[in-house]
Amino acid sequence: MKTHRLAGSAGIFLTTVKTTCLVAVMLTSARAAYAENFGGPDAVENTIADDAASRPSFVEERLLDPWFKWKQELQDDTGFSFGLDYSAVYLQSNEDGFSGEDKASSGMVRFFGAWDLVGRGTPNTGAFVWKVEHRHSYTDVSPQGFGFDQGYVGLIEPPFSDEGTRLTNLYWRQRLGGGKATIVAGMLDVTDFVDVYAMASPWTGFMNFAFSTGSAAMFVPNDATTGLAGGVMLTDKIFLIGSLANAYTDPTEPFDTFGDFFSENEYFSSVELGWTRGQDRIYQDNAHLTLWHVDESAPAGTPGGWGVLFNYSASLNDDTLTPFIRGGYANDGGTLLERSVSMGLGYNTVGGRDQLGVAANWGRPNEDSFGPGLDDQYTFEVYYRLQVTEQFALTPDIQYLVNPAQNPTEDSLWVFGLRARLAL
Repeated sequence: MKTHRLAGSAGIFLTTVKTTCLVAVMLTSARAAYAENFGGPDAVENTIADDAASRPSFVEERLLDPWFKWKQELQDDTGFSFGLDYSAVYLQSNEDGFSGEDKASSGMVRFFGAWDLVGRGTPNTGAFVWKVEHRHSYTDVSPQGFGFDQGYVGLIEPPFSDEGTRLTNLYWRQRLGGGKATIVAGMLDVTDFVDVYAMASPWTGFMNFAFSTGSAAMFVPNDATTGLAGGVMLTDKIFLIGSLANAYTDPTEPFDTFGDFFSENEYFSSVELGWTRGQDRIYQDNAHLTLWHVDESAPAGTPGGWGVLFNYSASLNDDTLTPFIRGGYANDGGTLLERSVSMGLGYNTVGGRDQLGVAANWGRPNEDSFGPGLDDQYTFEVYYRLQVTEQFALTPDIQYLVNPAQNPTEDSLWVFGLRARLAL
């Protein structure tokens, strides 16, 4: 990859992004902090609430009602809430990859929770939040690496890897100002709160990274990166989110990131200004513009860079229909794509029991990451999430990849997938 310094007006722009991020965090601490539902569907407390909610299912009997009743009583009595889930993914391509493999499969167990230790029973709670995972591959090529093995510049199912035990979250979350704002500090996953929308989760929504955080046109730090973030509702409908975190970290060696934050001075920063229909709808009805910047790192071989992201998504017809349009532009930064536009929709079928997702993406590979002369890629994805029971979902998925940029022998590829998730 090519490395260089950004200068002139671009350098001034990057300095402005960093300064604005810190101002956003200070605004949050001075006036108030995150909304109760701040962050996307994969933020720990949002996941716990969603898994506990009653929903229509193919098997109507909820066998685990006593378990969830006990968990709710525990939360009411002590402020301690937690979740446990197991997910697995199987992918099958119509062509062999560079490794000679045409399939990939992986599983993941996650244990996560939050403990309200300050201000319990008030809107201004302070909580210790954590998430620990074990990611394991059943095949030689994991789903995370399957796209590159096929010659596709992208991640077909990003979190399903063979990393083993890893830490994803370990931070303090403080709400202020009657719940109108939140500060988080510690080991963060920036995809919990940067550029989120309702269908961004690779556990429950679209698999392909082009339809997730950053639209594959943003540098994404690894999970469990030391940092701080703040979000504030400036009005009933306008919100501001800022973050500053280590850009480079290893989730399997998470505690090294504390020292690196102060010694390496290699940061990812973001600032996001958005509109929502209401604080409790912050990722369901959302329009936002996000600016981000990453510092250069010679050891990581990553050039510095910056970019702009946009999103408009809305839940219509009593949350039955969720159309969206998203995209981004990156100037270096080691991103997968330098330009990306996605559009699609989600449709909740069978009385809200299941969800159909359809989306398309145009992407231009980042020539600073992969070299010049690569074709633009087109990605299409369709999934159907079947809610078998209230806690178990099966999701068949089809992806059609046109012009895989690093595989000139193939004009297109079909990838068939199946995802399963059990939430406890």
